[in-house]
Amino acid sequence: MTELRRRGGGGDPDSTENISDKEADGDDRLAFPGEGEGEMEGDSKADTPDMPPPTDNTPQCLNKALEGLSSRWKNWWIRGILSMTMIIGFFLIIYLGPIMLIFVVMGVQIKCFHEIITIGYRVYHSYDLPWFRTLSWYFLICVNYFFYGETVADYFGALVQREEPLQFLVRYHRFISFAVYLAGFCMFVLSLVKKHYRLQFYMFAWTHVTLLIVVTQSHLVIQNLFEGMIWFIVPISIVICNDIMAYLFGFFFGRTPLIKLSPKKTWEGFIGGFFATVVLSFFFAYLLSQYQYFVCPVEYNSETNRFAVECEPSNLFMMQEYTLPAVVQNAVRWKTVNLYPFQIHSIALSSFASLIGPFGGFFASGFKRAFKIKDFADTIPGHGGIMDRFDCQYLMATFVHVYIASFIRGPNPSKVLQQLLVLQPEQQLSIFNTLRNHLRERGMLPPAVEGAQ
Repeated sequence: MTELRRRGGGGDPDSTENISDKEADGDDRLAFPGEGEGEMEGDSKADTPDMPPPTDNTPQCLNKALEGLSSRWKNWWIRGILSMTMIIGFFLIIYLGPIMLIFVVMGVQIKCFHEIITIGYRVYHSYDLPWFRTLSWYFLICVNYFFYGETVADYFGALVQREEPLQFLVRYHRFISFAVYLAGFCMFVLSLVKKHYRLQFYMFAWTHVTLLIVVTQSHLVIQNLFEGMIWFIVPISIVICNDIMAYLFGFFFGRTPLIKLSPKKTWEGFIGGFFATVVLSFFFAYLLSQYQYFVCPVEYNSETNRFAVECEPSNLFMMQEYTLPAVVQNAVRWKTVNLYPFQIHSIALSSFASLIGPFGGFFASGFKRAFKIKDFADTIPGHGGIMDRFDCQYLMATFVHVYIASFIRGPNPSKVLQQLLVLQPEQQLSIFNTLRNHLRERGMLPPAVEGAQ
């Protein structure tokens, strides 16, 4: 880097301006010594400003009950008790229905965004960047307005057709979203201060990458939910199961380190978690596939103003007979087996959650090491922040969405109908006539009678 600066110093007609900008940006350079010679020396304590030490918010009664245990076993019990509490809470929310799940996803998204933005604010708070936190939350509102507006247009067509203000908002939704974002963009440009140009652009990128990771993925979670609650529950449960199984196998049998980013992760935990997750998810998929409440797409009923989960289950959730390969037949003495097709898909989901999903956690570990913090926050004793629990979930949500679009989803009649209801009457009549003629040509409707309309 020193040589590059030496080269850049000569022959540049704007060198005087560049030098003055570098001097003005001197404070920015203090926060990023990796750009200079320090980059050649590796990480040092000066690379990142100090973060406040983590606090222990474990309930006092739990601390007192476990005070005689070693720190290793104390942490094991704290994690176990609070994990069971969160799992029970998760199934209680499922019982309350889709609308509650949507609100929970939104709440988790906001908390994850808050935790990541807070890290940036704490690290660089001494620079007093103008409007940093205000603009970060403004952009969060903009992006949520865009994504949730798209959801309303796709799944609430009947409601939109009934309400005049909603028709206007849906019709010009993308233009409004762009205009609102553009206002925030202009505010950012107006907030630029010469002394902190570079740092402000770092924070601008920080905010947008956080939006990409958190808000976009949470939107995909909601999209998966509308395909059927089973596409929401099973992937989330698989990740939780893998996290627990890998922890247990690693705790009791772990000897071989897996990756330097997470020194406590072991090969024994990784492999044991994989096999346990595949088996448990296979049986969990069998259990949920039997109930309409879980397998039917979530649809909004305009007559009752409620979400409905009633339908005729698709072939994916109908028991079918499969012939086993000859090798398996010789081993188990069975020729055929009855399964729900979704159980086979659950193997693909659980394999991804066990083999690729942990890399979301490794990515988060690398991020935390970069800023020398143990956890994103201290919201959940023994677990850290909400983002510490959902680092793998967001990666899983993207995979499930792509998986459904690639291998599962066909044309959705309900969604098509919702979109038709938003059209003008003349457009609806044109589509009706085209569809009627098409069905007559295929012999599915009687031919038109002469003189009849």
